Amino acid sequence: MTAQREKRPDDCCMPRTAAVEDYLRVIFKLEGRGAPVTTSGLAAQLEVAPPTVSAMLKRLESGGLVVRTPGHRARLTRHGEQHAVEVTRRHRLVETFLAQVLGLSWDEVHAEADALEHAISQRIEDRIDAVLGHPERDPHGDPIPPRSGPHVERWNSPLTDIPPNHTFRVERVADDDSEALRFLAERGIRPGVVLEVLSREPFGGPLWVEVAGDRHPLGPVLTDAVHGEVVR
Repeated sequence: MTAQREKRPDDCCMPRTAAVEDYLRVIFKLEGRGAPVTTSGLAAQLEVAPPTVSAMLKRLESGGLVVRTPGHRARLTRHGEQHAVEVTRRHRLVETFLAQVLGLSWDEVHAEADALEHAISQRIEDRIDAVLGHPERDPHGDPIPPRSGPHVERWNSPLTDIPPNHTFRVERVADDDSEALRFLAERGIRPGVVLEVLSREPFGGPLWVEVAGDRHPLGPVLTDAVHGEVVR
């Protein structure tokens, strides 16, 4: 049975169901990446039909959580962002708990956290945070929002944009594709790793990188998922 979260005076009248929280978290994720929040983009992320997304966006708009904009796009309101940050915090804390305490791999935790994030109370959330030692990032390198205070959702440069002959430190890896995460992990590419960008094959070919002395070709899907900064 899903735990009911305590309502606060500034809560809007729309019930915060699991579906509502999923939409808010995904919209927040897309906005944080600087990606347009479109009906088709949400449908792909949430694996639902576009008409289903359109219906939910209308509900979210009437509840004061999103604003619809031209081009079938949407953005979070202040209230919507507040709630989105809360569910994002729970999601990333649960991912971290599943990885650090239960030993799940980083390609497994996203789907499990997506189910569990709606069922834990604030008390359990705070207990998880304390047991983990108040972590600042989840297994994918995503920053975990604090209980209160400002939160910065920043994505540095994707590996795709880094030219050859540079050293690159991985900070975050998109968690959308579990197969991609497994592939990267097998090659030692995860947050905190420093790799060398060697060369790029022409005509859309792979980017060659070196990790711990081993060379690997990475296609665009993988290099778009890996974000970080040039260290030299």
